[in-house]
Amino acid sequence: MSGGLATLDERRALLHGLQSEYPFRSQLLDLGGVVMHYLDEGPQDGEALLFVHGNPTWSFLWRHPIRALRGRYRCVAPDHVGCGLSDKPQQHEYRLARHIENLEQLVERLELERITLVVHDWGGPIGLGFAGRHPERVARLVILNTAAFPGPAPLRIRACRTPLFGPLAVRGLNAFAGLATVMALEDRRRMTPLVRRGYLAPYHDWSSRIATLRFVEDIPLSASHPSWNTLLEVEAGLARLKHKPTCLIWGERDWCFTPAFRQGFERRLPQARVHRAPSAGHLVVEDAREQVIKWIEAFLAEHPLAQEARR
Repeated sequence: MSGGLATLDERRALLHGLQSEYPFRSQLLDLGGVVMHYLDEGPQDGEALLFVHGNPTWSFLWRHPIRALRGRYRCVAPDHVGCGLSDKPQQHEYRLARHIENLEQLVERLELERITLVVHDWGGPIGLGFAGRHPERVARLVILNTAAFPGPAPLRIRACRTPLFGPLAVRGLNAFAGLATVMALEDRRRMTPLVRRGYLAPYHDWSSRIATLRFVEDIPLSASHPSWNTLLEVEAGLARLKHKPTCLIWGERDWCFTPAFRQGFERRLPQARVHRAPSAGHLVVEDAREQVIKWIEAFLAEHPLAQEARR
């Protein structure tokens, strides 16, 4: 898979024994020689929900909302290039701009319109970057523990960007993904051995962890960073989304995307309905999954597309 030659069966072999947690049919999309894996569940003529994950997760993150919503909605969930069951090329431009372009290609190829965008972690700048460029294709926004504007990074994240130590820890020891299954949620009972294996299965060796490190390195913390201007473009694009029905769902005990990031979105998207999960951490979809699903279902019901004017 690192070289982009793995068959679908070879990709799915990584998930042996995980069918109960990830009971979905895999789809593949060729992005000009690099293959993106994605899910496309539910009625093809249903309203499109586009779930965009972050780092070091993959479409596995969205398994509970997809199972709950696919009876009525078309649920599409890509794995970013380098993540999940997508190709993991060792020589690739793992930059925010490229991830946004990849998402654009997926939306175009699947002909998705009037999308409800659901984003978390790095899925925020990627998904909202797409939305800011194509507001006419986005009908509603659901935003969970993320950012789409500059902000501070905790010391434990910065440490993973350190030369020598960063690659050894992230790619050699799988410390970033491994520790995320412990440190990114509050209710450790939710991270059963099977669920933990699901999160980590695609990241099983040095080469398969390439994007885990590249995402960490791509966090733009200063104007000299290659992705800084792209992030500023994403932030500017939020102004084009102020008329979109928006739902903010926040794990208030997230040590990375703290409540200060939620407040940043509240200032930039003042129309947002805000739901706080006071006992949930970064993986709010795990910690408070029942609440998250209810909030999303209620939000979709409150803003039916039939009553939304096409913008």
